[in-house]
Amino acid sequence: MVWVYALISVFIVSLLALIGVFTLSVNIKKLEKYLILLVSFSAGALLGGAFIHLLPEAVEETGFGIATSWYVLSGILFSFVIEKLIHWRHCHIPTSAVHPHPFAYMNLFGDGVHNFIDGLIIGASYIASIPVGIATTIAVILHEIPQEIGDIGVLLHGGFNRKKALLTNFATALTAVAGTVISLLLGSIEGFIQFLLPFAAGGFIYIAAADLIPEIHKECEATKSLTHLIMIFLGVLVMYSLVLFG
Repeated sequence: MVWVYALISVFIVSLLALIGVFTLSVNIKKLEKYLILLVSFSAGALLGGAFIHLLPEAVEETGFGIATSWYVLSGILFSFVIEKLIHWRHCHIPTSAVHPHPFAYMNLFGDGVHNFIDGLIIGASYIASIPVGIATTIAVILHEIPQEIGDIGVLLHGGFNRKKALLTNFATALTAVAGTVISLLLGSIEGFIQFLLPFAAGGFIYIAAADLIPEIHKECEATKSLTHLIMIFLGVLVMYSLVLFG
């Protein structure tokens, strides 16, 4: 049953790579207006997923000792190192003259690594428990939607035609399936889940704090800032509601 839930979840996440097709006929300015709200919402969902689902599950298994703290920190530092090494970041705004992106192929490579790690996290979460797996999948989906829309913009800006952009983006998304399968296969190894859950929490915290929130801060108008805060809170609330109704 765990395999079924995990594989269905990761295939849904992978299919999100095709959502970028909707950006091809949408005005960029209008798209950015709505995407920043989704970015705010996904920041809250990632923080909620880390602090309400992943960390409590890890602590329930082994307690909150120094090892758990190191695992969380390793997730944060790993995400930082990956971004530094491949010069890629989780950008969620389509490319434009005022918002340039790194070279397209580099972005594809970075996206493949990121999706593979997402797959590992989804698999490990379902091994921990089905409710945690569902919550983690929702958090991943919410931050993947603006991510995939942004990726299509990067590829088109890098010279890809529409068909090639969609197909190559989908191909990199399938690395998440490989990550989930590997995670499920390694799940029986002692200590694997106890490490990966807080490690994943650290990765979620990094994405929310280092990538998403700085993008939100680019808009400083008081009314918009309040709206972003509300959306972040709603993202956290969605994660909390899964505990109440799970």
